[in-house]
Amino acid sequence: MTTEPVFRVALRGGALLTSPRWNKGTAFSAAERKAFGLIGRLPHKINSLDDQCNRAYDQLCAHENDLRKNTFLQSMKDQNWVLYYALIGRHLRELMPIIYTPTEADAIANYSHLFRRSEGLYLTFTQEDTMEEDFLEQTKGRDIDLVVCSDAEAILGIGDQGVGGIGIASAKSTVYTLLAGMDPSKTLSVTLDVGTNNQDLLKDPLYVGWPHERVRGDDYDRFIDKFVQLVRKNYPHSLLHFEDFGVTNANRLLERYREQHTVFNDDVQGTGAVTLACIMSAVGVTKSRLADQRFVIYGAGSAGLGITRQLRDGLVNIDNLSVEEANKRFYLLDKFGLVRQSLGPSKIRDALHEFVRSDEEWSGVAANDQGEIGLLEVVKKVKPTVLIGCSTHAGAFTEDVVRAMAKGTDRPIILPLSNPSRLHEVKPQDANDWTDGKALLATGSPFPPCKQPGGKEYIVAECNNALIYPGLGFGAVLAQSRTLTDTMIISGTRRLASLAPALKDPDDALLPDFGDAPAVNLEVAIAVAEQAIDEGSAGVSWKKEDVRERAKAFQWRPIYGTYEYNPEGAQE
Repeated sequence: MTTEPVFRVALRGGALLTSPRWNKGTAFSAAERKAFGLIGRLPHKINSLDDQCNRAYDQLCAHENDLRKNTFLQSMKDQNWVLYYALIGRHLRELMPIIYTPTEADAIANYSHLFRRSEGLYLTFTQEDTMEEDFLEQTKGRDIDLVVCSDAEAILGIGDQGVGGIGIASAKSTVYTLLAGMDPSKTLSVTLDVGTNNQDLLKDPLYVGWPHERVRGDDYDRFIDKFVQLVRKNYPHSLLHFEDFGVTNANRLLERYREQHTVFNDDVQGTGAVTLACIMSAVGVTKSRLADQRFVIYGAGSAGLGITRQLRDGLVNIDNLSVEEANKRFYLLDKFGLVRQSLGPSKIRDALHEFVRSDEEWSGVAANDQGEIGLLEVVKKVKPTVLIGCSTHAGAFTEDVVRAMAKGTDRPIILPLSNPSRLHEVKPQDANDWTDGKALLATGSPFPPCKQPGGKEYIVAECNNALIYPGLGFGAVLAQSRTLTDTMIISGTRRLASLAPALKDPDDALLPDFGDAPAVNLEVAIAVAEQAIDEGSAGVSWKKEDVRERAKAFQWRPIYGTYEYNPEGAQE
């Protein structure tokens, strides 16, 4: 936007001041105060948005701990969207951990005790018969581009949180606005309350969700399907974002619906995409190819499997390997050790079958008393070039493991991605020391640079999904794509990888700095939309050359604009 927008607003007086979308607080001009009946409702001084941000930041800093800061910011969001997003945008690196991981996990764990007001749409299994009526009542008259939903079975490393899942859906929607410019008035956060198996919640008299064990099987699938079909019917061009579903449902639901609607699962696709981008930049440093790598994935849950599949898709689309050839590059380990045939069907999930290793290739390798082959034995035999951790098993990449890996490759690529930081598989400084400074590193949480011999520092990249998923979703919405295809995700991933500082300086980070996330996600979105137009999955009539201009015009920005009173209704 090069000029200040003008909005025609129907609200007046107290109704205007209590609308988070339209409230300006002390920033209402003298003319606006008169036109909207605000004289006497506000103090004399007229503040700029910068003034308000400075005041709000002072108030924020007065809070003693991160959870209280999270609560303060949530209250601000309930009062004034522009101020909320402007403040966070000015302190992005500092405040993202407050409104998202790790602090949001604490807020979600305490959701019922912190509850003050609704922050989205609550769909409960016991009210399945009236779901359509309830959905339409709460979305009536709204133009929705983004729906973020969660059943809260696997929240941010803290597991099953029941109705508290609305917190992660709301946080994800917020990140889409902050980093991609999605209009917050066109986003919908949904919790799908199908019960909880968290005994602490079930025993808590203040728990505000449905106090019942989780629904499974056909009943669960029917409930989820009814919701998805409502989104498809009423908002056919929206992005439906699945968040923090459990390992038995995350990939299954993604595969079920990805050809029917533009759906996205950040735990599966977002984690995989940002990891692929990170490894692509590492491969650029080593002057090799993706197809030359040997991948050991430690942790084969939703994230680990999503990473594996995204890397496999990269091998297929970028280096033209067949799916079968690409699958052979991966060695997955879960709680039963290496995923191989002799574990049997009781220990191998259906989703892992295409990555099961044969027993013949592991003859002569020592297994434990349960017949399981551990990480060190796998590393010694495979000599991986890439070691990825998404296990939440703190310290799993021991000195023996890392040194064994360093013997098999000149520049080991090591990614301990588990969150929060206390659950990381190895400290970056240790991995750096044990490889004599040769490791290429990225982590799931921010870490300081590694000290190198001679006083140099190695910048550790933060492999943060927020560097890519807002852009992937924004690009799909911008192009009105009918689906979010693998090739669209690969295009966004390649654009992110091309922005890596390490491609210019091998001692720099494998991914862009998180402070640059808004600009980075815009580039990702442009690449996604261009690919959608190229491959014919877009629903827009404009040309590929128009994408950048259209993307910038489509973005919502936290600015107030000028208000004109229009009793017939609000519009831009």
